[in-house]
Amino acid sequence: MATPYVTDESGKYIAATQRPDGTWRKQRKVKEGYVPQEEVPVYENKYVKFFKSKPSLPPGLSNSDIPAQQSSKPEGDSTLSKVAKRNQKRKEKRKQEKLERDPVQEAQQELGKVSISEAPVQKDTAANGENQSAEKAKKIKNLRKKLRQVEELQQKIDSGEIKQPSKEQLEKIGRRKVLEEELEDLELDL
Repeated sequence: MATPYVTDESGKYIAATQRPDGTWRKQRKVKEGYVPQEEVPVYENKYVKFFKSKPSLPPGLSNSDIPAQQSSKPEGDSTLSKVAKRNQKRKEKRKQEKLERDPVQEAQQELGKVSISEAPVQKDTAANGENQSAEKAKKIKNLRKKLRQVEELQQKIDSGEIKQPSKEQLEKIGRRKVLEEELEDLELDL
C-alpha cells in the first residue's frame, strides 16, 4: 500500500488517515526522500542473497525436464515410501474407527471388562511373607531406637545433666517396660 502524499508550497506531507477505531491521525510533514517504514526493503546479508540467487534446480537440469519426470510418477503422495503410505492408511483407518465409535458404548465396554468379586484378591504368599518380615524388622529397629533414647534420657537424669525432667520425658521413661515387652514379642515371632 503506497502512502498518500500531499505536496504544497510549504513541503511534502503524509495525508491524514483514519485509524481502525475511528479516530484520525494528523497530517505529518516529511523531508524530501522520506521512505515510509512499510516500504523500506528488509535487510539481507550476503549469505541470504547468495542462496536466493542460487538456482533451485541442480546443474544440468532444465525447467522443461521437470514436468516430464512428474508425469511418469503415479498419482497420490509420490514422495512417500510404501511403508509410509501403509502407515498413513492405518492412521486414517484408526481415526475413522474412533470417530465412528460412540463414547457411551466405549464406556459400557470398559465397564463390562471390570469384575467385582467378594473375596479379596490375595497376593503371592512369598512376596507377602517377605513384606511382613521387612515390616517386622523395621518395627524392631524402631523399638530399639526408642529404647536407646529412653536409656540415654535416664543416664542424663541420673548424672544430673537434666535436673528437672519435663512431663513428656517422664512419660517416655515410664513407657520403657511396654517397649521392652513389645520388642521381645516381635523378636520371638521372627
